[in-house]
Amino acid sequence: MLETISFLGKPIFLLFAVGIPVLWLLRHGGRKLPLFLVITCLGGGVVDTIVKVAVGRPRPEVDEPILTAFGKSFPSGHSMQAVVCYGALLLVFLPMLHGWQRRAATIATVTLILAIGFSRLSLGVHFVSDVLGGYALGAAWLVASVAAFEIWREDRGRRPTRPIEEGVEPEESRELVAST
Repeated sequence: MLETISFLGKPIFLLFAVGIPVLWLLRHGGRKLPLFLVITCLGGGVVDTIVKVAVGRPRPEVDEPILTAFGKSFPSGHSMQAVVCYGALLLVFLPMLHGWQRRAATIATVTLILAIGFSRLSLGVHFVSDVLGGYALGAAWLVASVAAFEIWREDRGRRPTRPIEEGVEPEESRELVAST
């Protein structure tokens, strides 16, 4: 069970978890939202790799490992990318949801992110500080991506948004809902 939850934060799974919505958005006329998802998620992976190389922290050593992980330990890439990718997906699709759907999507996203981090700890492939660092770095990258997108919106003459309430491109979200 823990390995399955951990798999939900693995890059190959996230490729599909983000790629399928990107294709759906493109098929329905979205242009800016797919760009936001691709740049945010790929950029998060690059930042994770750079920090792993810069810090160079080895993984925990356990007597009987449940799972063997490769690469360096800090930050937890699964935890970081869960925040980045699932958080970005939430910000893209939240404006298309209303009432209980918004609350359910938010709770499900937060629960999934926490479960992925917990699974990495339980499998013995990360220290607590790796997971917390992954969450913090992922949140910082997501906030920076949203801020950059907001600047781009304003450069295009769009009004500033409240991304947590409206999403990152509410006009495109409304057009997508109308087209489906």
